[in-house]
Amino acid sequence: MSGLRTILDLRRGEQATIASVDALDVDPVTTRRLHEMGFDDGVDVELLHIGPAGGPLAVRVGNMVIALRRTLAAMIAVEPANAMSRPVYLEAAE
Repeated sequence: MSGLRTILDLRRGEQATIASVDALDVDPVTTRRLHEMGFDDGVDVELLHIGPAGGPLAVRVGNMVIALRRTLAAMIAVEPANAMSRPVYLEAAE
C-alpha cells in the first residue's frame, strides 16, 4: 500500500486510519489484545501525546484515549486519513 506507516510514525495531532494490525507479523496474542482495545482495521486514530525519553504514546482510538507502548505502536499499520470520510461542519450564515 502506498503511504503505509505505523502509529509511531505519526506527528502529534496527526490523524490516520488503521490499515492493519496483523500485517507486520504481530503474534496472535498481541493482535487479539490490540483488537480488544479498539485497534481495528478502518478505525481512525489520532496521536495526542508523545511521552519523553521513550515513554508511551497517548492515542485517541474512536472515543477512547489509550496509553500505548512504542513497541505496540510500531506494530499498527496506518494510512493517511481520508478527508472525504470525515464530517464537514459548515458555519451558519449571518
